[in-house]
Amino acid sequence: MEIPRHLAVIMDGNGRWAEKRRLPRIAGHREGAKSVRRVVEECRRLGVGYVTLYAFSTENWGRPRSEVEALMRLLVQFLEQETPRMISNGIRFNAIGDLERLPDSARRAIDKARDRSADCRGMVLTLALSYGGRDEIVRAVRRIAAEIQERRLNPPDIDAALLGSRLDTGDLPDPDLLIRTSGEKRISNFLLWQLAYSEMVFSEVTWPEFGEAELRAAFEEFSRRQRRFGLTAAAPEESRSAAGRLS
Repeated sequence: MEIPRHLAVIMDGNGRWAEKRRLPRIAGHREGAKSVRRVVEECRRLGVGYVTLYAFSTENWGRPRSEVEALMRLLVQFLEQETPRMISNGIRFNAIGDLERLPDSARRAIDKARDRSADCRGMVLTLALSYGGRDEIVRAVRRIAAEIQERRLNPPDIDAALLGSRLDTGDLPDPDLLIRTSGEKRISNFLLWQLAYSEMVFSEVTWPEFGEAELRAAFEEFSRRQRRFGLTAAAPEESRSAAGRLS
């Protein structure tokens, strides 16, 4: 079984899991947090180097205020509880997105988890929070525009590699595999630039039901794919080199 170097996940279906059981939606999010633990630890055991989870989108700010506040409290609780476990497993914590929009308590918890796990080298766990792919690209373009205005960069210097380096994920490799749960088949404004050549697997189960068996099934499906990166099957090494130049 081939193991992706970088796994990205759209964790979909927490609310539907709860509604099916006539529970409040936040109960589904709490159950989904348990799936995060299961999947992250299994990824660490299997040797995945990077895991990026779509935890809260820019569009999610439009949800009812009570749900958003409950999600922020759950985020803080999750980081406080899971950081010691991450450290013991050699997992470095990271977060991407427009983090300035998060409440102070969430930003403090993020900073603390980052600082405490900074020396871990086994795996990088990234939560995409207040994140949108289009918003990320706009923010990257603004950074580049500021550098040009300050005469630290010339327009002819701009290429795909430079733009990629100004994204939130500038220090991460592009995902090899995207998994989305709950049967939906779209990427919902997630890692729009980075998913250009990623394989995609769509699982019918909701995120709270997604565990080790479903993860392995997705990896087995990934193993059966032949990644061509826009080139031909006859030149896999050249294809990988080309993808590296594009990322």
